[in-house]
Amino acid sequence: MRVFSEEMTRYLENHSSPEPSYLTELERETHLKVTMPHMISGAQQGRFLSLLSKLMRPQRILEVGTFTGYSALCLAEGLPENGIIDTIEINEERESLMRKYFEKSGLAPKIRVHFGEALEIIPQLPDSYDFAFIDADKSNYALYYEVCLSKIKIGGIIVVDNILWRGDVVRNKEKISKKALKMQEFNQMVQEDSRVENTIIPLRDGLSLIYKK
Repeated sequence: MRVFSEEMTRYLENHSSPEPSYLTELERETHLKVTMPHMISGAQQGRFLSLLSKLMRPQRILEVGTFTGYSALCLAEGLPENGIIDTIEINEERESLMRKYFEKSGLAPKIRVHFGEALEIIPQLPDSYDFAFIDADKSNYALYYEVCLSKIKIGGIIVVDNILWRGDVVRNKEKISKKALKMQEFNQMVQEDSRVENTIIPLRDGLSLIYKK
């Protein structure tokens, strides 16, 4: 899902730092073996997540939606030696693929994978977090946001993916899909939330960058 043209996307990727070779391999294998491979974060968004993590140097990261592990690996790049990312995935069939690349990257000791429903798992996690990334089923975004916000420290951030939904969020409510409508409602909810400060970054399919006050 891209807001920019393919030509602009290639330009942006060609003028950003290159991704590690294992991520290129993971994206290729995801496209060969996994249904709906477009759900992977990809190089452009991945380099942004990596750089943001490196700037923040978080001790603990929470991710909702692992898919094949691409974004978890990008976020893990910014973790200090004793840092951990807890990433939650509903589909256990992807486990062997993600773990293959966790090991190949050398970052496996920093990545804890939890399989199951995020709304059940997150309240049971004992840690508080500096950073959360949400990229899972869109119908539950508002619920994921609330449960993640309860776990995020003051001064921490939440990044939420796909919030522009192919650019359809600017269209009339009667002319858009249910998922685009969900994104409209979610964006408005965050905008009106006095607990946070927020901005939207039109990168790939749109990222909401949310700071907990």
